[in-house]
Amino acid sequence: MIKVLLVEDHKILRDGLKAALSGNKEVKVIGECEDGNLVMEFLEKNEVDVIMMDIKMPIMGGIETTQQVNEKYPNIKILALSMYNEEAYIMKIFKAGASGYILKNTSIAEMIEGIKKVYAGEIFYSLEVANIMVSKYMNKTIKAKSKNTSITIDDLTKREKEIIKLISNEFTNQEIADKLFISARTVDTHRRNLLQKLGVKNTAGLVKFAMINEML
Repeated sequence: MIKVLLVEDHKILRDGLKAALSGNKEVKVIGECEDGNLVMEFLEKNEVDVIMMDIKMPIMGGIETTQQVNEKYPNIKILALSMYNEEAYIMKIFKAGASGYILKNTSIAEMIEGIKKVYAGEIFYSLEVANIMVSKYMNKTIKAKSKNTSITIDDLTKREKEIIKLISNEFTNQEIADKLFISARTVDTHRRNLLQKLGVKNTAGLVKFAMINEML
């Protein structure tokens, strides 16, 4: 039997959740709290397996409460329960130590599945939340690919090609300046512009670009 603590500041929602979960033989609601302070008091006297944690609550909210529970009772699993499907809320409570995130309009069957999954040590998102996280991952991947592939060697000026070749051959800014009859400050400006233009973070990125494009 999985012992569940309901944490929600609206009594009508707590009552509804408790009634819905009472029909499942594997889950037992052993307590209810309406804010984070009451959660910490409850945990001092009771053993809990999973907390269904609302995010927005008075006195002490769900994110801060999750952090405190995670620090003091690391074996307790936390399943965030929220009306918010924004990425910011999802990421904040996961960073605080939650193991799952479901929306308040989630079906009872999915809630019970979430409770079982986090109790077993797994990560759980309700379907809508999972779609948000997949979308975030895909957008990041597309942006990363765009940064690395949108610029080709043909997009570089003659001077930029000269400088990236010399950088890749381990010439210093001053050595490049002497070779091209320009100032070291101008070389540094070209270097910074190349980093930004190619979407790379350092000299290693410039060298990698030069190698891929057979500039060496």
